Amino acid sequence: MKNIKELDIKEKRVLIRVDFNVPLDEHGNITDDIRIRGVLPTINHCLDERARIIIMSHMGRPKGQRNPAFSMAPAAKRLSRLIDKEVKLAPDCVGDEVTAMVNAMGPGEVLMLENLRFHAEEQANDPVFSKQLAALADVYIDDAFAVAHRAHASVVGVTEFAPVCGAGFLLQQEMDYFNRAVRDPMRPLVAIVGGAKVSSKLGALRNLMDRVDKMIVGGAMANTFLKAMGYEVGKSKVEEDLVAEARELMDKARAQGVRFYLPVDCIVAEQFEARAETKTTTVQEVPENWMILDIGPATTKLFSEALANARTIIWNGPMGAFEMDAFSRGTMAMVQEVARSHALTIVGGGDTDVAVHRAGESRNISYISTGGGAFLMLMEGKSLPGVAALEQFNRVQG
Repeated sequence: MKNIKELDIKEKRVLIRVDFNVPLDEHGNITDDIRIRGVLPTINHCLDERARIIIMSHMGRPKGQRNPAFSMAPAAKRLSRLIDKEVKLAPDCVGDEVTAMVNAMGPGEVLMLENLRFHAEEQANDPVFSKQLAALADVYIDDAFAVAHRAHASVVGVTEFAPVCGAGFLLQQEMDYFNRAVRDPMRPLVAIVGGAKVSSKLGALRNLMDRVDKMIVGGAMANTFLKAMGYEVGKSKVEEDLVAEARELMDKARAQGVRFYLPVDCIVAEQFEARAETKTTTVQEVPENWMILDIGPATTKLFSEALANARTIIWNGPMGAFEMDAFSRGTMAMVQEVARSHALTIVGGGDTDVAVHRAGESRNISYISTGGGAFLMLMEGKSLPGVAALEQFNRVQG
C-alpha cells in the first residue's frame, strides 16, 4: 500500500480516517489524548502541503443514533490546541451542509466531521454512505490502525469510491513494526500472551506457535493450561471446553521445539476484592476455594530468565488482575523486565498498554500499538480489512 508521502496532496482535499475514540471524564473532558497525538505526523504533513484537511472518526457506541454525549467536539477542541490552529466541527459527516463547508475550505484549513457512528450505515459498510464520504475527498488516507480490523464504510467502503487512497504514517508504522516483530524477526522471538480467556487468544496462540522460539502464557488464561496439565486450580477461572485444546497446543510446542512457559507459583485469594486476604502458593497447591489472580515471585523470575536472551519480544495481555493493587505485581514486574530488555519490544494495545503507562515505562518500549483488536487479528495471522482495502486499491490502480 502507498503511504501519504508518496501521494500528491498539495492543496488537495484530504479525507483522513483517524481513531479519536478517546476516554472522557464525567464533564466531557479528554483524559488521555495519545490517540490524537499519534496522528499528528500525518496531519502536520498535510499542513505542510497546505492541504484541505477533513478529519473523520467515531466516538463511543451511539448505535446509529445522534447523541450529544458522543460528539466529536472534545476531540476537535484538543486537536486545535495540539496543532495551534482552528479545527471547525461539522454538524454531521455527510449531507449538503457538510459538502458546503468542505467546498468553502481554503488551503491549510482543518475540518472535523461529526461522529461517523451517528449513522448506522457506517458499521454496515453501506455503499451509498461510503460514496458520500468519498465525495468529500480528492485523496483518502487511512490512519486509524485501531479500527483497521473493522469492515466499516469509512475504513473499507470509502476506498471503492475515492479517487486516490493511501496509508497515514501511524498505520504504516504499525504495520512495519508488526512485520519486523513477527514476519521477519531477530531471534530468539518471545511471545508473552496473557489476559482472561484462552478463547479470545486461541487464534493468536496457534499462529504464533509456528513463528516463535518461546511462548510465555500468564493471566487467567494460564489456568486452562494448568488444568490441562492435571493441576487443580480451586475457584480460578477455567475454560473447561478448551482444556483439550490447551493440551494440544502444549504438545505442538514440544513437537516443534518451542519453549512453553507457564506459571509455577501464583497469588491467590478467596474473593476477587481489593481487600481480600491473599497468599502465595505453588500452582500444585492452590486451595480448593481460592482463585488465582496473579503470577507469583518465582514465576516472575522464571519469565524474566526466559526473556534474558530475547532479540524480539511481542506482548499482549496482562499477567493478572492488575487493576487491583494486590494483584498487580506480576504484570508490573513483567513491564519492568520487558522495558529493560535490549530486544525489540512491541506491546499490543489494550490492558497491556495501560499497564506500561501506569508503570511509567512507555519510553522504554520500542513500540506500543494503538489498537488491541487489530493487533490481535494480526497475531492470528489474518489480514486487516482496512489494510487489505488499501492494497486492493493499489492493485486496481496498477
